Amino acid sequence: MRLMCVVALPLVVGMICRPDSAVAGPQLDDTARDEIRIGSVMPHTGPLAAFSSIGRAEAAYFDMVNEHGGINGRKLRLISYDDSSEPAVAMKQTRRLVESDQVLLIFGSFGTASNFAVRPYLNERQIPHLFVASGDEAWSAPDSFPWTMGWQPQFRHEGRIYANYLKALYPGRKIAILWQNDQFGRDMLLGLQESLGDDAGLIVADTTFDISDKAIDAQVDFLQSSGAEILLFDGSPAIAALALRRIAEIGWHPVFILNNASASIASALQPAGLQNSVGVISTAFLKDPGDATRKDDADVKEWLSFMDKYYPDGNKSDSNAVYGYAAAATLVEVLRRCGEDLSRESIMQQAENIKAFPVPLALEGITANTGPNDFRPIKQMRLVQFDGRSWQPIGDVIDTAFQ
Repeated sequence: MRLMCVVALPLVVGMICRPDSAVAGPQLDDTARDEIRIGSVMPHTGPLAAFSSIGRAEAAYFDMVNEHGGINGRKLRLISYDDSSEPAVAMKQTRRLVESDQVLLIFGSFGTASNFAVRPYLNERQIPHLFVASGDEAWSAPDSFPWTMGWQPQFRHEGRIYANYLKALYPGRKIAILWQNDQFGRDMLLGLQESLGDDAGLIVADTTFDISDKAIDAQVDFLQSSGAEILLFDGSPAIAALALRRIAEIGWHPVFILNNASASIASALQPAGLQNSVGVISTAFLKDPGDATRKDDADVKEWLSFMDKYYPDGNKSDSNAVYGYAAAATLVEVLRRCGEDLSRESIMQQAENIKAFPVPLALEGITANTGPNDFRPIKQMRLVQFDGRSWQPIGDVIDTAFQ
């Protein structure tokens, strides 16, 4: 797998400006027209480096596509730079991708704050900013930012799902919340509070942490002292692992709800100790390849073969790698639908018209759908619970009832 860190891989370019935008993007050189050059910014280092496997899986997926002929004979070239989750660095690296590397589009860049930093720049220059790796609802604002589109379910809606689950299964129970002190953490908290409604008073304690924190014993101990019977965690996988370990150490046994973004067996549950993670509840929209009941699933078989050949050093139990594989497949579908017209305008038109695309490894009943006024490709999720080995489903797929 070709991946520079910096991180570079192989892509195609063409360009037509959207007529409603004010500033045209840069002209593309001849080399850029002979390949599909895709840019991405990822935390390859720093406190959120666990998410870099998203980019590595995307790189591997594009290698697979290239081996089978690319897109209309053009090879994909992914150029991925490290921002260590620093918005100012993300801005610098994105400018480098656009102005020096002359990428056709920005794809799958990670993080809420980093994408907020680059969104105005990319929209002013009419550069597709596709399938942002963040669940903030801001990525679906086509009237204001017509070149930016999300991909995964929104954090706020995830919070609403948990609220409805708690009201149905644990009515009247006291709730404590441990959340990351940024927009990412606030979004899910807001959704939880909205759907709890009159029951929001059941939240008896909440406290925050920063992504750079190395210990959170004090926060966990404080929340235990509140008498809460439910603990909702919203933050990064590394901190989730610390929280689960601390809960086990002090003998606290709350219902533990873990945000989807950190529900990685490889990055959160294994470091916490699988025995400490039994019973954890989360949400999912992608399959768990480690689920023994899926050993004959066609998607899972393809995934395992993909990992063996194109990403052999990757962890097959890493949900971030699954995410990158599925997101890359969605972009490839958009590019294929463009046919010979690989202009920026054409790419956005195709991204705005995805209808029931069967995303590889998506849970049964979940497809990607967009429209000119709907920049939220995946809207559905399912509640899941960890049994010590894999995530098991709870109930049915949850659709738009929580929007």
